[in-house]
Amino acid sequence: MGTALAEMTMPQISPLNGEPIERADAERLAGVLKALADPARLRLLSLIQSAPEGEACVCDLTAPLGLSQPTVSHHLRILTEAGLLQREKRGVWAYYSLVPSAIATIADLLTPPRKRATKKAR
Repeated sequence: MGTALAEMTMPQISPLNGEPIERADAERLAGVLKALADPARLRLLSLIQSAPEGEACVCDLTAPLGLSQPTVSHHLRILTEAGLLQREKRGVWAYYSLVPSAIATIADLLTPPRKRATKKAR
């Protein structure tokens, strides 16, 4: 579900590619960047990525962040709705993992075309 959402929400054209970005694409990209523009959410992505299995549940994330369970759940929901995380329910627990394609798409969209060509040529 997270991957499909990420593909739907990510614009296909970079704002740095030399052509004006369409309003709808700009709004979609801004929504994803807004989800990232919070220190707690950036830490959540980092904590989940560095977890031993590449996934974590809310119970694993509250103490490192120093935030309450409802607050952490709120941040996880925003990241999931932005297509950056996927959620898997197991019994009473929900486990979150990164959507690698979404992170790669954002990086690609924000890398100027010349730098992208240099990076791929290496």
